[in-house]
Amino acid sequence: MKLLVVVDMQNDFTTGALKNDEAVKVIPNIARKIEQSEKSGDTVVFTRDTHTDDYMETQEGKNLPVKHCVKGTLGWEIVPQLKMYTYRKRIFDKPCFGSMELAMFAHEKCFDEVELIGVCTDICVISNAMLIKAALPEAEVCVDSSCCAGVTVQSHQNALNAMSMCHIKIK
Repeated sequence: MKLLVVVDMQNDFTTGALKNDEAVKVIPNIARKIEQSEKSGDTVVFTRDTHTDDYMETQEGKNLPVKHCVKGTLGWEIVPQLKMYTYRKRIFDKPCFGSMELAMFAHEKCFDEVELIGVCTDICVISNAMLIKAALPEAEVCVDSSCCAGVTVQSHQNALNAMSMCHIKIK
């Protein structure tokens, strides 16, 4: 059984507060990957970075002082090009980089393969990949680098290298 995790493909990471041209570039690849997974009968889920109005007072807000992905705002929403794929899909709202709820879901469902795509490779993708690998040590956990973007091209590559060292397969 395979799980595809689409990480934080939200407006604030593409065109909003934390705009990233590299993230915009991978949207068509992500759409194709979701379509392939659906045709194969794989489970597809999404994560959504989710903050509240007091974000700037949180530890993350103090370290990354750019208010973003505030629940209920346009920046919090999944990008329009992918929103149609979220219908009848589970969405994990997460207040920080990784989702323990997602890792436990993967563990409880006993997926033997988990693939992660989305943004940011060097923050939320790597955090979720590591949590899932810890929850499912014998599962093949992989990341499709053509469907991911980091804060910078270099930090994207650094994250891919770090995940590879932890036995996460990089495609």
